[in-house]
Order: sequence, then C-alpha cells, then structure tokens
Amino acid sequence: MRPEPRLLLVAIAVALLAAACARPAKVKPPKIKGTEQVAPTYRLQDGPDTKRRVQVVELLGLAGQRFAGGEFDAAEAQVRKALKLDPSAVDAYTLLGAIESRKGNAAVAGQHYRRAAELAPERGDVLNNYGAWLCANGYPAEALVWFDRALASPGYRTPGSALANAGSCALRTGQRERAERDLRRALEIEPRNIHALASMAEYQYGQGNYFEARAFAERRLAAGPADASVLQLAARIEERLGDRAAASRYQQRLRAEFPEAATAKTGEDPQ
Repeated sequence: MRPEPRLLLVAIAVALLAAACARPAKVKPPKIKGTEQVAPTYRLQDGPDTKRRVQVVELLGLAGQRFAGGEFDAAEAQVRKALKLDPSAVDAYTLLGAIESRKGNAAVAGQHYRRAAELAPERGDVLNNYGAWLCANGYPAEALVWFDRALASPGYRTPGSALANAGSCALRTGQRERAERDLRRALEIEPRNIHALASMAEYQYGQGNYFEARAFAERRLAAGPADASVLQLAARIEERLGDRAAASRYQQRLRAEFPEAATAKTGEDPQ
C-alpha cells in the first residue's frame, strides 16, 4: 500500500494578536491542524522593535486566516509583507511552504520548508515539517535524519508528531523494526494519533498480522474522519480475514465518500 501523503500541512486556525506596548503581551500564533504549531508563544517586551514584531505576527495571523479560507494568493501577499519587515521570520517561510503545497508546487514548497529549517535549527516543529515534506516527496531516508533532529531538539513539545512521521517513513525505506518502535512510541504519547494508527495498521498488514491490522484500522477510523487510503486498507484486511461482508461495507463507503479513489482495486495488493 502506498498511502496518500498525510504528513504535510493541511489547515491553519488563526489566533489574532491583541498587543499593548505598555507591558509585555503574550501572543498565540497561528496553528496548523494535524501537525506542528507554526510558532512558539511570543512574549513581546517593550523596546524599539516591538511594533515591527507585532506587525509581523498580525500579518502572519491574517495570512493564516486567508489560507484557511482557500485564498492562497491573498495569504501569500500577507506573508510577503511580513518578510519585508522581518526577512528571517521562520513562520513566514513555513506558511509559504503550506501555500505552495496547496497550490501543487511541491518543489517550491520544499524550498520554503528547507529555509525555515535553516533559520531555526533548534525548533523541533520546523524540523519535523521539513522532514514531512521530504518523506511525502520521495526522500524518506533523508527525512528520517530530520525527524531525528526534531526529536533531539531541546524543549520540543510535540514529539508524537515526529515519531508518527518517522515511523511512516521508516516503513517506506523497509526499516520495519524502526517503524514499529517509532509508531508505538508515538501512540504511547498520543493514543489517537490518526497518522500513527493508520501506519500501524499498514505495518501489521505487511507483517501478515491481520487481526492486529484490523484492530489498528478500527482505532484509526474511530479517531477521526476516514480518508481513502485507510478505507482501502481496511477492505483488504477484511478480505484477508475472509470477512467479505465487512470488506464490502468498506468498499461501499469508499465509493460513496471517495468516488475517484474507488476505481482502485481494493481487493488486490499493489506490486
């Protein structure tokens, strides 16, 4: 099974800034659903650059809002304004990567994710995002290096994400022992991590452990909305277990919810 890329940034929720120069203000930046927070919490201190920093955060917040609404050109315009104020704004490059990815410009997106990682080599979320891009774009072995760097980053607060990504990438490189180790560690931290659950179902299926694969597939489907790849896998698992009725139910869901993907022969394993 070659699952659809699930590692890249998919949606942004905005936290708009209300800053006061009279005293330090705590600012929550935009967040990206399903992966990393775009930036850590800022604490703005009085000083000559306070206004500029506030403007950058505001512009990135607006960019995130436009991105979430599918207004990619408008989002990019706000990010470019932020970069004029601060050419080293890490989160601006992360947002540009997300925008270009959604536009279908994978190579350009990778350049932006790489630039963010170069600017913030100690930020685990940024390193994980670049690793995610590498894995989704055909460089799984190189991606593992970046996931390891993310996990080694001091103060990295969401290691479950990098572990889930690393486990999935390890499967692609044939490193099954590492894949199982990282995926289990991810699920210890985040038992409902949909990426780790789907990858564990795939791993167990590949090992011929169909009852275990079924359990992880069911947990994945209970943890969040289905995608085409997990329904396809669930159908194959049930066919291996001899439950054609269950396999048929998954195939019916696939046809109803993902008609384009339903043209694939879910009862056959890819070569």
